[in-house]
Amino acid sequence: MVGTAFHERLAGFILYLQGEKQASSCTVAAYRSDVEQFAAFIEERLGRNVGPADVDEWTIRRYLGWLNRLGHKKASMNRKLASLKAFYRYLLKEGMVESSPVAQFAGLRREKQLPRFLIYEEVEKLLSIPDSTPLGLRDRAILETLYATGIRVSELVGLSIVNLDLYTGCVRVLGKGRRERVVPLGQYAVKALRDYLSRGRPELAARRKPPLEDALFLNHCGGHLTARGVRERMSHYVEKAALTRGVSPHTLRHCFATHLLERGADLRVVQELLGHARLTTTQIYTHLSQSKLREVYRQAHPRA
Repeated sequence: MVGTAFHERLAGFILYLQGEKQASSCTVAAYRSDVEQFAAFIEERLGRNVGPADVDEWTIRRYLGWLNRLGHKKASMNRKLASLKAFYRYLLKEGMVESSPVAQFAGLRREKQLPRFLIYEEVEKLLSIPDSTPLGLRDRAILETLYATGIRVSELVGLSIVNLDLYTGCVRVLGKGRRERVVPLGQYAVKALRDYLSRGRPELAARRKPPLEDALFLNHCGGHLTARGVRERMSHYVEKAALTRGVSPHTLRHCFATHLLERGADLRVVQELLGHARLTTTQIYTHLSQSKLREVYRQAHPRA
């Protein structure tokens, strides 16, 4: 339980994120969790009467060292650091602290890791598994949509029926920072969505009273499908397809970007489709498989 001093400041910070910043529920939950963990660390060592204004740079260093000893990866530590920076920027803005003890800390250097992706034949195998039951039609529509658009699982479960335009084959997505973008669906995803909307969703919607009118993807009880639910279904199909463990809905986002670039798509177009604010974020997908590299080399080098 967070002490009174931190609790009051955190409550104001959450309202600020939800109201003025219009942050997503996932972002708010992550910031809340990170600040609460930090507050618990501080109060365990300095007492429950300690507040955000009593924290100095050395305390931040001790906290980062503690996270490191717990085995947190650098990516996780960087996220927690970013949460604290946002928290103290809010406190400074409101005049609740005179300075930020975390402002001088740069993000920890992360080891560059290429995103995991599947070859196209593996994706085809995965997409072929869902059956023709209402849940199977839903799951096929989910997998086809994830691969066809490259959207995040949080964006997928937030889709409403009105976001779809199956006539033009596009979907309107609300991404990070509440930025909207329109992404093409492709004929396979359009067909899967038509099948789900005509033969799958009506049966699922009838399981809830009153039925949900807006949400595109429903769970087995007719309620809102969650990101966790999508991951569980994905794991089920990955196991049935006998694919590499660790494949997640986000893997299909990696497949989307990688396969587009391998087939000659422009990097800035992929950036727009993915909803990345910076091109540097998209550049990690410019890696190619060794077979593709050899193929390009043989075709392009005069002495290959």
